[in-house]
Amino acid sequence: MILIPAIDIKGGRCVRLIQGDLEDETVYSEDPLEMAQRWVSEGAERLHLVDLDGAVAGNPVHFSIIEKIIKSISIPVQVGGGIRYLSDMDRYLSAGADAVILGTVALKEPLTLKEACLAFKNKIIVGIDSRKGKVAVQGWTEQRDESVAELAIEMEKVGAASLILTDIEKDGMLEGPNFDLMETVGHAVNIPIIASGGVTTLPQIQRLSKINGVKSAIIGKALYEGKISLPEALAATKGSG
Repeated sequence: MILIPAIDIKGGRCVRLIQGDLEDETVYSEDPLEMAQRWVSEGAERLHLVDLDGAVAGNPVHFSIIEKIIKSISIPVQVGGGIRYLSDMDRYLSAGADAVILGTVALKEPLTLKEACLAFKNKIIVGIDSRKGKVAVQGWTEQRDESVAELAIEMEKVGAASLILTDIEKDGMLEGPNFDLMETVGHAVNIPIIASGGVTTLPQIQRLSKINGVKSAIIGKALYEGKISLPEALAATKGSG
Protein backbone atom coordinates (compact mmCIF):
# COMPACT_ATOMS: atom_id res chain seq x y z
CA MET A 1 0.00 0.00 0.00
CA ILE A 2 1.60 3.25 -1.16
CA LEU A 3 0.55 6.53 0.46
CA ILE A 4 0.72 9.52 -1.89
CA PRO A 5 0.71 13.06 -0.49
CA ALA A 6 -1.27 15.47 -2.68
CA ILE A 7 -0.08 18.90 -3.70
CA ASP A 8 -2.83 20.92 -5.37
CA ILE A 9 -1.61 24.10 -7.04
CA LYS A 10 -3.87 27.12 -7.52
CA GLY A 11 -2.59 30.61 -8.11
CA GLY A 12 0.94 29.29 -7.69
CA ARG A 13 0.24 28.21 -4.11
CA CYS A 14 -0.38 24.88 -2.39
CA VAL A 15 -4.08 24.69 -1.50
CA ARG A 16 -6.82 22.25 -0.56
CA LEU A 17 -10.44 22.51 -1.64
CA ILE A 18 -13.67 21.47 0.06
CA GLN A 19 -15.69 19.06 -2.12
CA GLY A 20 -13.95 20.31 -5.24
CA ASP A 21 -15.28 23.84 -4.85
CA LEU A 22 -12.72 26.18 -6.40
CA GLU A 23 -14.11 29.05 -4.34
CA ASP A 24 -13.66 27.15 -1.06
CA GLU A 25 -9.91 26.87 -0.69
CA THR A 26 -7.42 26.85 2.15
CA VAL A 27 -3.86 27.92 1.40
CA TYR A 28 -1.29 25.72 3.14
CA SER A 29 1.88 27.02 1.55
CA GLU A 30 3.01 29.80 -0.74
CA ASP A 31 5.69 27.44 -2.05
CA PRO A 32 4.59 24.06 -3.52
CA LEU A 33 8.23 23.03 -4.00
CA GLU A 34 8.94 23.48 -0.31
CA MET A 35 5.90 21.36 0.49
CA ALA A 36 7.03 18.64 -1.91
CA GLN A 37 10.44 18.54 -0.28
CA ARG A 38 8.79 18.26 3.12
CA TRP A 39 6.82 15.15 2.12
CA VAL A 40 9.94 13.61 0.60
CA SER A 41 11.87 14.26 3.82
CA GLU A 42 9.08 12.54 5.77
CA GLY A 43 9.38 9.39 3.69
CA ALA A 44 6.91 9.79 0.82
CA GLU A 45 7.50 7.30 -1.99
CA ARG A 46 5.40 9.14 -4.56
CA LEU A 47 3.68 12.53 -4.99
CA HIS A 48 0.39 13.54 -6.56
CA LEU A 49 0.58 16.98 -8.20
CA VAL A 50 -2.52 18.70 -9.56
CA ASP A 51 -2.70 21.92 -11.54
CA LEU A 52 -6.14 23.09 -10.38
CA ASP A 53 -6.08 26.17 -12.60
CA GLY A 54 -5.15 23.93 -15.51
CA ALA A 55 -8.07 21.60 -14.81
CA VAL A 56 -10.49 24.50 -15.29
CA ALA A 57 -8.62 26.18 -18.15
CA GLY A 58 -8.25 22.95 -20.12
CA ASN A 59 -4.49 23.30 -20.52
CA PRO A 60 -1.47 23.30 -18.19
CA VAL A 61 -1.13 26.58 -16.31
CA HIS A 62 1.58 25.74 -13.76
CA PHE A 63 3.89 23.57 -15.86
CA SER A 64 7.00 25.49 -14.78
CA ILE A 65 6.26 25.00 -11.07
CA ILE A 66 5.54 21.31 -11.54
CA GLU A 67 8.65 20.79 -13.68
CA LYS A 68 10.74 22.45 -10.98
CA ILE A 69 9.29 20.11 -8.34
CA ILE A 70 9.90 17.02 -10.49
CA LYS A 71 13.52 17.96 -11.10
CA SER A 72 14.13 18.86 -7.44
CA ILE A 73 13.06 15.59 -5.84
CA SER A 74 14.07 11.96 -6.21
CA ILE A 75 10.72 10.13 -6.01
CA PRO A 76 8.14 9.43 -8.76
CA VAL A 77 5.51 12.06 -9.44
CA GLN A 78 2.09 11.70 -11.05
CA VAL A 79 0.68 14.87 -12.58
CA GLY A 80 -2.84 15.95 -13.45
CA GLY A 81 -4.86 19.04 -14.26
CA GLY A 82 -5.64 20.29 -17.77
CA ILE A 83 -3.66 17.62 -19.62
CA ARG A 84 -5.73 17.01 -22.75
CA TYR A 85 -3.29 16.81 -25.65
CA LEU A 86 -0.58 14.27 -26.49
CA SER A 87 1.91 17.15 -26.71
CA ASP A 88 1.22 18.12 -23.09
CA MET A 89 1.49 14.51 -21.96
CA ASP A 90 4.82 14.19 -23.73
CA ARG A 91 5.99 17.49 -22.23
CA TYR A 92 5.31 16.34 -18.66
CA LEU A 93 6.74 12.88 -19.19
CA SER A 94 9.83 14.32 -20.87
CA ALA A 95 10.22 16.63 -17.86
CA GLY A 96 10.44 13.53 -15.69
CA ALA A 97 6.90 12.84 -14.52
CA ASP A 98 6.36 9.14 -13.86
CA ALA A 99 2.76 9.27 -15.10
CA VAL A 100 0.12 11.74 -16.27
CA ILE A 101 -3.46 11.79 -15.07
CA LEU A 102 -6.24 12.27 -17.60
CA GLY A 103 -9.74 13.22 -16.52
CA THR A 104 -11.97 15.21 -18.84
CA VAL A 105 -10.22 14.16 -22.03
CA ALA A 106 -10.52 10.48 -21.12
CA LEU A 107 -14.30 10.82 -21.06
CA LYS A 108 -14.89 13.32 -23.82
CA GLU A 109 -12.27 12.20 -26.34
CA PRO A 110 -11.87 8.41 -26.25
CA LEU A 111 -9.71 8.45 -29.38
CA THR A 112 -7.18 10.73 -27.70
CA LEU A 113 -7.14 8.43 -24.68
CA LYS A 114 -6.53 5.41 -26.88
CA GLU A 115 -3.69 7.18 -28.69
CA ALA A 116 -2.19 8.23 -25.36
CA CYS A 117 -2.28 4.71 -23.94
CA LEU A 118 -0.52 3.42 -27.05
CA ALA A 119 2.05 6.22 -27.21
CA PHE A 120 2.84 6.30 -23.49
CA LYS A 121 2.39 2.72 -22.37
CA ASN A 122 1.86 2.27 -18.62
CA LYS A 123 2.14 6.03 -18.10
CA ILE A 124 -1.54 6.99 -18.35
CA ILE A 125 -3.65 7.16 -15.19
CA VAL A 126 -7.32 7.94 -15.61
CA GLY A 127 -8.92 10.00 -12.88
CA ILE A 128 -12.58 9.23 -12.27
CA ASP A 129 -14.41 11.68 -10.04
CA SER A 130 -17.69 10.65 -8.47
CA ARG A 131 -20.59 12.66 -7.11
CA LYS A 132 -23.50 10.58 -5.79
CA GLY A 133 -22.22 7.58 -7.70
CA LYS A 134 -22.15 9.41 -11.04
CA VAL A 135 -19.17 10.67 -12.98
CA ALA A 136 -18.15 14.34 -12.70
CA VAL A 137 -15.94 16.05 -15.29
CA GLN A 138 -14.50 19.40 -16.40
CA GLY A 139 -12.77 20.27 -13.16
CA TRP A 140 -15.74 18.82 -11.24
CA THR A 141 -18.13 21.38 -12.78
CA GLU A 142 -20.18 18.95 -14.91
CA GLN A 143 -21.86 15.61 -14.19
CA ARG A 144 -22.61 12.62 -16.44
CA ASP A 145 -25.17 9.85 -16.16
CA GLU A 146 -22.98 6.76 -16.34
CA SER A 147 -21.83 5.01 -13.18
CA VAL A 148 -18.24 5.05 -12.01
CA ALA A 149 -17.94 1.27 -12.37
CA GLU A 150 -19.17 1.38 -15.98
CA LEU A 151 -16.62 4.02 -16.87
CA ALA A 152 -13.84 2.19 -15.02
CA ILE A 153 -14.44 -0.91 -17.13
CA GLU A 154 -14.28 1.21 -20.30
CA MET A 155 -11.01 2.80 -19.22
CA GLU A 156 -9.43 -0.56 -18.52
CA LYS A 157 -10.39 -1.81 -21.96
CA VAL A 158 -8.79 1.21 -23.63
CA GLY A 159 -5.52 0.62 -21.81
CA ALA A 160 -5.32 2.85 -18.73
CA ALA A 161 -2.47 1.78 -16.45
CA SER A 162 -4.45 2.56 -13.29
CA LEU A 163 -7.39 4.56 -11.97
CA ILE A 164 -7.71 7.30 -9.39
CA LEU A 165 -11.15 7.17 -7.77
CA THR A 166 -12.27 10.33 -6.00
CA ASP A 167 -15.58 10.82 -4.23
CA ILE A 168 -16.00 14.59 -4.48
CA GLU A 169 -18.42 14.69 -1.56
CA LYS A 170 -15.74 13.12 0.64
CA ASP A 171 -12.87 15.22 -0.66
CA GLY A 172 -11.50 17.62 1.92
CA MET A 173 -14.16 16.70 4.47
CA LEU A 174 -11.99 14.53 6.75
CA GLU A 175 -14.86 12.05 7.07
CA GLY A 176 -13.24 8.98 5.56
CA PRO A 177 -13.26 7.63 1.99
CA ASN A 178 -16.13 6.04 0.13
CA PHE A 179 -15.31 2.39 0.82
CA ASP A 180 -18.35 1.10 -1.07
CA LEU A 181 -17.24 2.92 -4.23
CA MET A 182 -13.73 1.50 -3.95
CA GLU A 183 -15.04 -2.03 -3.40
CA THR A 184 -17.49 -1.83 -6.29
CA VAL A 185 -14.88 -0.67 -8.78
CA GLY A 186 -12.21 -2.93 -7.28
CA HIS A 187 -14.30 -5.94 -8.20
CA ALA A 188 -15.16 -4.56 -11.64
CA VAL A 189 -11.63 -4.05 -12.99
CA ASN A 190 -8.23 -5.69 -12.78
CA ILE A 191 -5.99 -2.62 -13.02
CA PRO A 192 -4.71 -0.93 -9.83
CA ILE A 193 -6.90 1.58 -8.03
CA ILE A 194 -5.64 4.68 -6.28
CA ALA A 195 -8.14 5.73 -3.59
CA SER A 196 -8.74 9.44 -3.13
CA GLY A 197 -11.03 11.68 -1.11
CA GLY A 198 -11.54 11.80 2.64
CA VAL A 199 -8.66 9.58 3.77
CA THR A 200 -8.13 10.73 7.36
CA THR A 201 -7.06 7.99 9.81
CA LEU A 202 -4.77 4.97 10.06
CA PRO A 203 -7.70 2.52 10.42
CA GLN A 204 -9.19 3.91 7.19
CA ILE A 205 -5.90 3.41 5.38
CA GLN A 206 -5.62 -0.13 6.70
CA ARG A 207 -9.20 -0.86 5.63
CA LEU A 208 -8.50 0.50 2.14
CA SER A 209 -5.42 -1.73 1.88
CA LYS A 210 -7.66 -4.78 2.26
CA ILE A 211 -9.98 -3.82 -0.61
CA ASN A 212 -9.45 -5.76 -3.81
CA GLY A 213 -7.43 -3.74 -6.30
CA VAL A 214 -6.66 -0.73 -4.08
CA LYS A 215 -2.88 -0.43 -4.20
CA SER A 216 -2.40 3.14 -2.99
CA ALA A 217 -4.15 6.11 -1.45
CA ILE A 218 -3.84 9.84 -1.94
CA ILE A 219 -3.79 11.86 1.27
CA GLY A 220 -4.39 15.59 1.28
CA LYS A 221 -6.13 17.64 3.92
CA ALA A 222 -5.53 15.11 6.71
CA LEU A 223 -1.79 15.65 6.29
CA TYR A 224 -2.03 19.41 6.05
CA GLU A 225 -4.30 19.66 9.07
CA GLY A 226 -2.10 17.36 11.13
CA LYS A 227 -4.83 14.72 11.51
CA ILE A 228 -2.37 12.10 10.41
CA SER A 229 1.42 11.88 10.45
CA LEU A 230 3.00 10.68 7.22
CA PRO A 231 5.84 8.77 8.95
CA GLU A 232 3.34 7.05 11.27
CA ALA A 233 1.03 6.21 8.38
CA LEU A 234 3.89 4.83 6.31
CA ALA A 235 5.05 2.69 9.23
CA ALA A 236 1.52 1.34 9.72
CA THR A 237 1.17 0.33 6.08
CA LYS A 238 4.47 -1.48 5.67
CA GLY A 239 3.69 -4.93 4.41
CA SER A 240 0.06 -4.16 3.58
CA GLY A 241 -1.48 -4.11 0.12
